[in-house]
Amino acid sequence: MTENTAAPFFNVVTVAVPGPFLFGLDYLLPEDEQCQESWLGRRVKVPLRNREIISIVIAENYSQEISKLKPVIEIVDKSQSILSMADLRLLNWAAQYYHEPIGEVVLAALPKRIRQGEALTPTLIQRWQLTDLGLNADAEIPKRASAQVRLHQALRADYQSEKEGLSAAQCKEHAGNWRSFISDWQEKQWVRVAEHGCLERKSLAPAQRKNLNTEQQIAVDNFVEKKDKFACFLLQGVTGSGKTEVYLAMIEKVLAEGKQALVLVPEIGLTPQMVRRFEAYLQKPVVALHSGLNDSERHCAWYSMREGLASVILGTRSAVFTSCKNLGVCIIDEEHDLSYKQQDGFRYSARDLLIQRAYQQNIPIVLGSATPSLESFHNAKQQRFHWLKLQQRAAGAKLPEIKLLDIRGSKIHEGVSAQLRAAMTKHLDAGNQVLLFLNRRGFAPVLMCHECGWQMACPSCDANMTFHQTRNGGFLQCHHCDHQEPEPQGCPNCGSEEALLRIGQGTERLEETIAEWFPEKTVLRIDRDSTRLKGAMEALTKQAEQGEADILLGTQMLAKGHHFPNVTLVGLLDIDQGLFSIDYRGTERLAQLILQVAGRAGRAEKAGEVWIQTHHPDHPLLNLLLKEGYQAFAEQALQERKLVKLPPFSYQMLVRAEAYEAMDAVNFLESLKLGLDAEKLTMPGGEKMQILGPVSAPMLKRQGRFRYQLLLNSAQRNVLHQLMNGFFPTMLKHPLARKVRWSLDVDPQEMM
Repeated sequence: MTENTAAPFFNVVTVAVPGPFLFGLDYLLPEDEQCQESWLGRRVKVPLRNREIISIVIAENYSQEISKLKPVIEIVDKSQSILSMADLRLLNWAAQYYHEPIGEVVLAALPKRIRQGEALTPTLIQRWQLTDLGLNADAEIPKRASAQVRLHQALRADYQSEKEGLSAAQCKEHAGNWRSFISDWQEKQWVRVAEHGCLERKSLAPAQRKNLNTEQQIAVDNFVEKKDKFACFLLQGVTGSGKTEVYLAMIEKVLAEGKQALVLVPEIGLTPQMVRRFEAYLQKPVVALHSGLNDSERHCAWYSMREGLASVILGTRSAVFTSCKNLGVCIIDEEHDLSYKQQDGFRYSARDLLIQRAYQQNIPIVLGSATPSLESFHNAKQQRFHWLKLQQRAAGAKLPEIKLLDIRGSKIHEGVSAQLRAAMTKHLDAGNQVLLFLNRRGFAPVLMCHECGWQMACPSCDANMTFHQTRNGGFLQCHHCDHQEPEPQGCPNCGSEEALLRIGQGTERLEETIAEWFPEKTVLRIDRDSTRLKGAMEALTKQAEQGEADILLGTQMLAKGHHFPNVTLVGLLDIDQGLFSIDYRGTERLAQLILQVAGRAGRAEKAGEVWIQTHHPDHPLLNLLLKEGYQAFAEQALQERKLVKLPPFSYQMLVRAEAYEAMDAVNFLESLKLGLDAEKLTMPGGEKMQILGPVSAPMLKRQGRFRYQLLLNSAQRNVLHQLMNGFFPTMLKHPLARKVRWSLDVDPQEMM
């Protein structure tokens, strides 16, 4: 007899549904869909309680115990899977490592339109083109109809350059209410509508390439030697050393083999300028993916990489999940940046996930930074990462001179010392730009009554509300929960109408002061408030790059990757608070911030200087950093971490709990601690694990909830995960779980 070797027959699929389900739920396939074909990675519509939801098949099997299974309502993707096996492997790893329900992880990886069950292929874009008949129709357009005249001129220019027509957005840009007359033009056969793929066809800027210097070429050559397998590179280059040119040369090598590149950047504001730079160098269209795009744009970017219609995607944190047809390299710029860590919901690290993705797909990954995280620095020292160094600025530019300005006893006017103001005048008179950094937005952080001492506190948080100035007065806003209130006309406590003082310094107040000092100069403020509108960040940074502003001032948004060639003076105001942070990572963050902001000065032919105002000029951190550089600081910081057994010499998990009643959160964590203490003693190596807390969060109350946390620390990562694998279901079923909002943060980056 011959053995039956028929392929397995599937009648049950495991589906990743959103909600507190650690594993997928099983559903019965419809009888006409039960076959030997695999349904992995396809969308299905399934019943869940009283709803119908779209979810992804993550496993399949055959079962005879089907009487209690609910049937799949509909298979959405009948012809193909939307997620590859490589995608599913990464998402399963993420769910296990971060102890996150698989449904939440899978749905986080998909664009909203795909999650809602819409067609895999994005809607075609309509473009309006001038016909031969409409070419000379301008004679029939009334001269008073200026909008029609402008649109006809734009369509004619498009016709003559043999392009593909104007999109709806372009038509609106030229003619405002253009739809009121375009149908009339169509009836007259002056224009026709053509449909194209979702990717915008745009003219690329002329090729812009720079010759690599010796250090850059060595870095690229090292990459080329190992580009056909997994290898993790740490590209540490001083600010202005040309890391982007190195990225581009690496990507070019990969694209030449028909592969794709995935590049992460820390801020939305960096994407437009980097897209332009990448396209000019590579002479290929680059797609962007970040939260500033609408649903259609995100769907298009994701689909274009999945189908291989685009070769390069450049995006922020969430782009790490983008499906790619033939991924060849992963790059993460400013890898140290805190924005790569998701701080709510599914708390993943985009950097760590990207490294895991490169490892699973056996491709190289490049981590770039002038100030690497201590984890990456340590991995490079241990030779787990290949260490590439760029120690000189590109094109002969010199590193700026950094000076500590002792302001003890000095007269400070609105946060700026007389010495710094004089330096600003000198640089501005020379025709250069000045950048001032103040990491506090708003006008004033405190509104206080001079008579009774009352302060305007947020009703929901343990924080004062920040005063924001507007043309019509002002308002107060909490920067933690966004609660807003109008400015009071008098003190609510004592009734005084003239004693309210605006205490402290914010970017709005600094802007007002600088404008008074230098009325003939253009001042540009870049912070979260001035860049709220879509496209505002791109417009402001472009204005700064082109020298249309004399004085730039802002928050951390100015510190990351921007190239302002005319900035020759950078002033850092009020950085002392970072010297005494309660978070053990505080000094690392401050050192990175100082050098990143300082790196905006002297990036072109002109020499630059950096002035740091401080009341602590003798502080060892500042002196070590400025005299011996980031390398020496990182070495010393690692020695300190090793002594007290903190990351990267240990691994951590943080359980956060918050509740409207403080004792509910405390009792929840106390109960967990008792269970974890008992559980760890049954595990090899568990006796060395520390469980610290519960303690209150640095900000006890936020959005009306009291916040506490429990820290798990161990020298062995697997011990932590093993403990949590066994105990996590208990946390989900805890009696207080409904009263308490809790979360598990693996490898936490903030103890807030």
